[in-house]
Amino acid sequence: MNSDAPTPSLPTELPDAPPPGVQIFLGPDGLRAGWGILLFVAIFALLALSADLLQTLFFPHSLGSFAFATPTGVLLAEGRLLLIVALTTFVMAKIERRPLTAYGFACHRCLRNFSVGLVWGLALLSLLVFILRATGLLVFDARLLHGAAALRYAAIWSLGFLLVGLVEESTFRGYLQFTLARGIGGVSHLLHATHADTIGFWTAAFVLSFGFGFTHHSNPGESPIGLLAAALIALVFCLSLWRTGSLWWAIGFHAAWDWAESFLYGVSDSGIVIVGRLFATHPTGRALLSGGLTGPEGSLYILLIVVLATAVIFFPLPRNLRDKPAASPPRQPNSELGSII
Repeated sequence: MNSDAPTPSLPTELPDAPPPGVQIFLGPDGLRAGWGILLFVAIFALLALSADLLQTLFFPHSLGSFAFATPTGVLLAEGRLLLIVALTTFVMAKIERRPLTAYGFACHRCLRNFSVGLVWGLALLSLLVFILRATGLLVFDARLLHGAAALRYAAIWSLGFLLVGLVEESTFRGYLQFTLARGIGGVSHLLHATHADTIGFWTAAFVLSFGFGFTHHSNPGESPIGLLAAALIALVFCLSLWRTGSLWWAIGFHAAWDWAESFLYGVSDSGIVIVGRLFATHPTGRALLSGGLTGPEGSLYILLIVVLATAVIFFPLPRNLRDKPAASPPRQPNSELGSII
């Protein structure tokens, strides 16, 4: 080896590090996840308060105590919430310079996944109702709607529950799921954990799914089994997000499930019975099996449905690797503890 060969010169100065004030807010993946979540919640709350103020000033009697009970109420309430969450997500996408597809709105196979979700939501809710009726736990008292009225309410509630699916999936499994998973995944990377992004995704999924279940606690007639069922079904929706890379299967399933439960069969949906349902029904027997005032989601048979829904996602539903939701972009090897606050 020639000892006289010139050695490569090293830079005399390292690149300037970001100012300490900026490092508090920005990490290797952009805006730190904790700040992103706080900002999302703040913008959402500000828009909601503004909407409440406008409603109080111009439409003081537009919504009753339980907006879910009437078609007008659900369209107004969920339409407003959809606008709020869509605007909030859009603003955060611009701030973080990410595409909306990062938050579960990938267009690849979206129509197919949405349609398949619709079919399975209707099918599995129908199976649950069939089990309850066959075992004498649910009684159909009378048909309430006929002809044009039945078709009109069917269409109105289809739109209403589509809004519900869009709102709840966007809120709990859109930006918040992506960002919380990114933050937890960042900590896992620093701890050199195997499958750090997977850990981040599923930790976030459990936190937000059980948070979603808890939001139902104020519903009239809700029960502990019903709250658990809401959380478990939310986890199923997270599995569909992980499997397909988008929210569309979950949105379709969610909309069809609520529509069939509330309108088609006329049973309680998390303790709420709507106006304009096709049948009048009532539960009988032990509430633990019939669901009682909660409805079918308060029955222990819901656990069977959760297992079947999981199987439906794992086996027939093809996995889309390109759209698989990564918790974060590639990281710098020495990234500091800062993907979260």
